[in-house]
Amino acid sequence: MEKAKASPSLKGWKHSKPGLLLSIGTSAFGALSIIKDVKKARSEQDRLLLANALVGALALATGTALLVRELRRLGSDDILAD
Repeated sequence: MEKAKASPSLKGWKHSKPGLLLSIGTSAFGALSIIKDVKKARSEQDRLLLANALVGALALATGTALLVRELRRLGSDDILAD
């Protein structure tokens, strides 16, 4: 099975400033789901659901931090800057 190839105009979208900002915005909507899960876990006193929500929150925070770092690198002229 052949993979669908992105058009040349969309190839750099993921590593562009608008693409990264869209990814960060999408992560913000993911945070709403995690908040809902935490509230549900607390009301039902379900430790497993709470642990799942907290792990999801950590993954979301890590992913957002990586996106912010990539966004900063796009704006930086210095290749070695972190």
